[in-house]
Amino acid sequence: MSWSRAYRGRAGTGTTFLGPELVPKRLQLLRDIVPGLARVAALVHPHAYGEHTMANIVKDIADSARSLGMQLQLAPADSPEDITGAFATMKERADAFIVMPSPMLFGEHQRIVELAAKNRLPGMYQAREFVDAGGLISYGANLDELFRQAATYVDKILRGAKPAELPVERPTKFELVINLKTARGLGLTINRDILLIADDVIE
Repeated sequence: MSWSRAYRGRAGTGTTFLGPELVPKRLQLLRDIVPGLARVAALVHPHAYGEHTMANIVKDIADSARSLGMQLQLAPADSPEDITGAFATMKERADAFIVMPSPMLFGEHQRIVELAAKNRLPGMYQAREFVDAGGLISYGANLDELFRQAATYVDKILRGAKPAELPVERPTKFELVINLKTARGLGLTINRDILLIADDVIE
């Protein structure tokens, strides 16, 4: 699975997350549940992917924030040890945050969720694992479905298919997951219309 392919838009083999297409939707959902949200931070791992891919990731979040009239603050974390400092920056300069794609940040999802609660910052995440751990809201590809797609690719290759001839498949299922307990702890009331479209609501 490759975020970098999604951002470069080049042909390749395998399964891929949708990258730029989801950023505006995530920010819109975050604004929908945080009344009057004008300052948003992006927790980003600057070296998660290649230089070109990271430049596009930053551009996409900046463009999306601008289009929604939000002031964006980048909060870089190059290692797990940097995450606490990044939250200190976000708490001072933003009223909510979004986690950008990164294997390192995903691996630190428990710590990120705990720091979000400690700093009382509403967070938007790209995978439900964050919300299962206590995060507020996630919107992204269903990881189980992506793993199944990856297994199908492996099976095709083992049966003789040439990897270079297999197209990149994009996810077919996206899920919106909301943690109501976390919302209540932050003093947020989730609009009924949003709850109705959620794929899963954690009480």
